Amino acid sequence: MIEFSKFRAVTVAGLLLGAASPATAQQKLYVAGYGGSFEQTVRKEIIPVFEKKHNVTVEYVAGNSTDTLAKLQAQKSNQQIDVAIVDDGPMYQAIQLGFCGKIAGLPKDDLYGTALFKDDKAVAIGLVGTGLMYNTKYFKEKGWAPPTSWNDLKDPKYKKMVVIPPINNTYGLHALMMFARMNGGGEKSIDPGFKVMKNDVNPNVLVYEPSPGKMTELFQSGQAVIGVWGTGRVQSFANTGFPVDFVYPKEGAVSLLVTACPIVKPDASPMASEFIKALLRPDMQVVLLKDYGYGPVVKSVKVPPELAKMAPVGQRAAELINPDWDTINEHRQAWTSRWNREVER
Repeated sequence: MIEFSKFRAVTVAGLLLGAASPATAQQKLYVAGYGGSFEQTVRKEIIPVFEKKHNVTVEYVAGNSTDTLAKLQAQKSNQQIDVAIVDDGPMYQAIQLGFCGKIAGLPKDDLYGTALFKDDKAVAIGLVGTGLMYNTKYFKEKGWAPPTSWNDLKDPKYKKMVVIPPINNTYGLHALMMFARMNGGGEKSIDPGFKVMKNDVNPNVLVYEPSPGKMTELFQSGQAVIGVWGTGRVQSFANTGFPVDFVYPKEGAVSLLVTACPIVKPDASPMASEFIKALLRPDMQVVLLKDYGYGPVVKSVKVPPELAKMAPVGQRAAELINPDWDTINEHRQAWTSRWNREVER
C-alpha cells in the first residue's frame, strides 16, 4: 500500500468549495481523475453532455492515481469524491480498502472480460500499453534507429536524456517490473529490477517525472528524447503535432487498465454509476481512442483503422503482459521506500 501521510495536508480544500450547504452538495458530482490531456477530453467531450442530460454540475478534481487514492484514504470518514478514475493497480487497492461501491446497470454483456471487476465494483474504461516513446525527429537527425527494447534505456548514448515516471506512478512501476522479469526475477522477486534500474538505467535518467505536463515539456525543450510512457499519453502528445512515436518493446509492453468506480458514502449519488456508464458509451469509447489512444473495452465499438496506430487493439492488446497486482500491492509501499533510497535519490 502507498504512503498516505504526506498527502494528508492536501485533502482537497478546493474539492470542498461549494459543498457548504446540503442543497449545493446534492447538485454536484465530484469526479477525481487524471490531469493533463485526459482532463481536457473529459471536460470537453463528456461533462457538458452529462450535465445537461442529468441536470447536475460535475466538479472535476485532477490528480494522478496515487493522489486520488490518498484523498480517498484521507477522507474515509467523510468522502467527498463520487467517482474515482485511476490505474488498475490503485483500483485494486481502493476496492480492497472498501472505497468502491457496485456500478448499477453495468452493460457487462457488451464489455470484454478484461474490463470487469468482481461484484461490479469497478470497470475498465480503456486499455493502455506501457512501453517506450521517442522523439522521431531527433533520432532521424542523429541517424539513430528507433528503440526496440526495454534494454535500450541502458544505452550510454542516452545519458541524461531519458525520462521515466517514479514507481508511485504505474508507468515507472511497469519499467521496474519488466527489468526484473527480463533478468531472472519478476513481481515475486524484484531485486533484479532494482539492480538494473540503479546501475544501468539511472545514469541515463534526466529526471523521474510524475507530471504529464512536465513530461511533455521536457521533450518539447529537447532535454529528453526517449522515455517510458503509455500509449494514451503518447497518442495525445502526438496529436499536438510533436514528432513522437510509441514503441511496443520486443520483450513486451505492459497492460494498464484505466478504471472507474463509484465511491461508497452514506449519501451516494446514483449519478456516479451513470457517469461511469457514460464513459462506456460506444461514441465516448471512440473519443477516448481518438483523443487519448485508449483501446476500447466495449465489444460493439468498431475501431477505425486510422485511429489504431498506437492503441492496443487486436493482436497488440492480446499480447500485452499482465502484472501480478496482488503481489505488487502487497509490497508496493516497501518498494517505493526502497526506490527512494536506492534509485531516485
